[in-house]
Amino acid sequence: MDDDGRRGRVAGVLLAGVLVLVPGCSSAQEPAVAEVATAFADAGTTPDARCALLVPSTAAALAEEASRTCAEAVTEVPTGTGPVESVAVWGGEAQVRLAGDTLFLTETPDGWQITAASCRAAGEGPYRCRVEGS
Repeated sequence: MDDDGRRGRVAGVLLAGVLVLVPGCSSAQEPAVAEVATAFADAGTTPDARCALLVPSTAAALAEEASRTCAEAVTEVPTGTGPVESVAVWGGEAQVRLAGDTLFLTETPDGWQITAASCRAAGEGPYRCRVEGS
């Protein structure tokens, strides 16, 4: 992937991180968002089911970067553990924090799906995500 592509993805994750600070009135969506994030992080979720929780571009980027199928690559993605620490929903976007992981989600016609996972805050900069789409 070229530097421009990475910068664009990082900028998108930064924007998502900034938008978390904007209060939202989407608390009714929080349980559904938390459920998707928890399922992705659950060690009992099959690799195919974890890939189905990703938006297609994120699943494709994960597979391409690993030069394997998404189901093969997702088994090596570190995820958070324990209960959900926080959920922030603004419009059709969301952020979920688990112990040791932050996930970003978007609302799609098929429900909430993950756009970025295995994310860590980078100080004042954007989140760095091991799994993210283009």
